[in-house]
Amino acid sequence: MAYRVIASEILFSGRVFKVRKDRVVLEDGRESSVDVVVHPGAVALIPVDSVNQLWFVRQYRHASGGELLELPAGTLERGEAPEECAERECQEEIGMSPGRLEHLGGFFLAPGYSTEYLQVYLATELRSDPRPRDPDEQIQVEKLSLGQVVELIGSGGLRDAKSLAALTLAGPRLGLSKR
Repeated sequence: MAYRVIASEILFSGRVFKVRKDRVVLEDGRESSVDVVVHPGAVALIPVDSVNQLWFVRQYRHASGGELLELPAGTLERGEAPEECAERECQEEIGMSPGRLEHLGGFFLAPGYSTEYLQVYLATELRSDPRPRDPDEQIQVEKLSLGQVVELIGSGGLRDAKSLAALTLAGPRLGLSKR
């Protein structure tokens, strides 16, 4: 199924994303409007330390109305490779630098309305290498065992979609699929 764009207009341009309205011709010839959040892409990390603890961040997310426990993640800067972003975000959010990054895959977060594509990396061989956080981030770092992560998933305590999807990709590597 192919849509043909006949007009496009930026309605909003913010710090992280833009909102675009596209006028499209559907396959059957009818016209329709589609609103699109244009996002540069992002990365999510699954940091695992030498004692097999996974590192998470807890932070206030205004749109959710409260704090969420999440895997470290961040938006790509203009011209930045996903691997560079992954290393930078690991340093900014948990104060560690990964000695090894393994790309596990990627996915669209909300393809019904957003272009955001998220790349997932397993970060191991962690070493202390903090970098200043973004000024608007207030983050608490939490380390959890695999068992605790499985319990949180089962109880609904982990409610961040990118973290749940990233852990699904990492499941076979972490042994989560055997639990």
